[in-house]
Amino acid sequence: MVVGNLRKRKIINDSWRKLPSETMQKEESTSREDVAAEEEYEETSDTCQLLNGGELEIEVPDTKESLWATSVQMFIPFILAGFGMVAASLLLDKVQHWQVYQEVSEVYILVPALLGLKGNLEMTLASRLSTHANIGHFDNPKMKLNLIIGNLSLILCQATVVGFLASIAAVLLAWMPKGGIDVEHVLLLCASSVVTALGASFILGLVMIGVVLFSKSLNINPDNVATPIAASLGDLTTLACLSLLASFYLKTLEKDIWFCTVSIIIALVMIPVWAWMASREKYSQQVLCTGWTPVISAMIISSVGGLILDYTVAKYKGVAVFQLIINGVGGNLVAVQASRISTELHMKAKLGHVPNSMTICLKPCAVFCDTKETSHASTAQMLLLMVIPGHLIFSYTISYLQAGHTSFTFIFLLVYLTAAMIQVVLLLYIAQVMILAMWKVSIDPDNSAIPYLTALGDLLGTLLLSLAFEFLFLIGDHDSDVGD
Repeated sequence: MVVGNLRKRKIINDSWRKLPSETMQKEESTSREDVAAEEEYEETSDTCQLLNGGELEIEVPDTKESLWATSVQMFIPFILAGFGMVAASLLLDKVQHWQVYQEVSEVYILVPALLGLKGNLEMTLASRLSTHANIGHFDNPKMKLNLIIGNLSLILCQATVVGFLASIAAVLLAWMPKGGIDVEHVLLLCASSVVTALGASFILGLVMIGVVLFSKSLNINPDNVATPIAASLGDLTTLACLSLLASFYLKTLEKDIWFCTVSIIIALVMIPVWAWMASREKYSQQVLCTGWTPVISAMIISSVGGLILDYTVAKYKGVAVFQLIINGVGGNLVAVQASRISTELHMKAKLGHVPNSMTICLKPCAVFCDTKETSHASTAQMLLLMVIPGHLIFSYTISYLQAGHTSFTFIFLLVYLTAAMIQVVLLLYIAQVMILAMWKVSIDPDNSAIPYLTALGDLLGTLLLSLAFEFLFLIGDHDSDVGD
């Protein structure tokens, strides 16, 4: 589907040359470098429009990746990302006993929101850059540099704004049941959130850019590897930053309350700077204008998951060590599928016109079984097959390290794996329908789909995990490790 994309682009360009057009006659007189640097994407899109007429499909040779190559490219990053999530889960299991989590329990609400923000921004960045790499925009050094600077500035701007809004949401969600607000807690949450979002996004953004460039240099499809690797260090980096900064700000509140205020002001003052830098590159400028609704909506959804986590951890300490794993696995797998579908749409059709071979309203079983309706059923099957082995590897790693507060009984594993499978099945189905529907209404799924999907993964994962522990408690599996 993506391997051999250079040959596909050559075929498309050859078809373009055969079309009688005054525009092509003008372009033949311009230098190829200028066209590649400034108009390459528009050429590809316009070609799709002329060849399709908004209705007809482009006849492109079916040069798909082999099933074996796709499986290996997906599974290795998935396992690496999983061990990153295990490390983050062990860290959450440790820091939940820190003073800041005991005194300011609202920090729990920030955990899914900020870790989800990492997924929203870095995975969306990975999806965008993978698409640019696959359609050839990275072949021009000048365009590649502009894309890197523009996209990095964009995620720093979005991270600061959404980090600030996440802290406000955490305060409001904590205020509703308590009926009161502690000003010092508000400053701590706000400072911890914006500085964590800014710092983690900068580090992870650089990592994602490096992964896409390295994958492309090795002729590996970045759609298969970039989004899982984004999570391999993402959860650990973000959670470590949040916990350390929250603990630091808690100590400073006792002496210098102004330190939190200054940190917030500096972070907010930098927003126009990042926005200006992002607006200088045309592709990131588009996202800067239209990409706020998905990340803000995703932050709100993740914050609701954080409220569930705050309640559940207070009752079942064992939830903490599994929450990041179930959320991360679901988010990583659906992000791979979303990135692949989005790239194929960019290569085969014009935005707003779904190819005839793809159907928006699929039956649930069609997403995994009916290859006549979707060309991504085999990928969905592979991703679904990774769920149980992956969770078993990660769970027994936690057990081997003697972490957490949960006994690994057969009943526990059965209930836990059932919850995980339900989560991924729902996410893969929602992804297929959502991405095609977005494309149909001229919304670029590279910029909008992954934030919603990872946020839904966080909400579904946290909710299903909470229900799993409640069910275990009700059937009598409530020893000192699981329940009270």
